[in-house]
Amino acid sequence: MRSILDTVAAIGLAIGGALGMAGTFVASDALRETLWTIDGVAIVVAAALLVMKYQRLGNDLVAAGFLTFLAGESLLLAGNAAGLQASVPSYVGGIALWAAGLTMVSAQATFALWMRLTALVSALLFVVSAAMILWGAPLLPTSAPLPAAGYPFLVLTFIGWIWTLMKSER
Repeated sequence: MRSILDTVAAIGLAIGGALGMAGTFVASDALRETLWTIDGVAIVVAAALLVMKYQRLGNDLVAAGFLTFLAGESLLLAGNAAGLQASVPSYVGGIALWAAGLTMVSAQATFALWMRLTALVSALLFVVSAAMILWGAPLLPTSAPLPAAGYPFLVLTFIGWIWTLMKSER
C-alpha cells in the first residue's frame, strides 16, 4: 500500500519538474524567481521524504544520493532571489551536487534502467556545465544548449521516480 508520504513526495517532484521547466522559459525575472522558489521548496520536501523512505528500506546509498540532491537544491534555492547573474556561484555548487546526488541514486539497481540512464545523462550535462562556468564560460541557469539540455533529462528522471512512488505495491 502506498503511503501518504510517497504521494506527497510524488506531488513535490511533479511541482518541481513542472515549475522548474516553466521558469526556464518565462521572460519576467520576478515570475521566474517565483516559479523557481516554489519549485525548489517542492523538490527539497520531496527529496527529504525520499531520504527517509530509502534509509528506512536500508538503501543507504540511494538515501545519501537524495540527501546530496537536496543539498544541491537548497543551494539553488538560496541563490534564486539574487537574479540570474548573481545566482551563478550558488548555481554551480547546486548543479554539481545535483550531479553527485543523481549519480549516487543511480549507482544501484533500485530504479528502472531507463530512469538511471536519464539521471546519469542529466548528471553528465550538469557536470559539464559546472566545469564550463568554473573555467570562465559566461553561462547562466537559462543558457542553451548548456545547462538547459540537462533539465529535460532531470524531469524525465522525476517522472520515473513519481511512477515508482505511485505503483501500488512498493
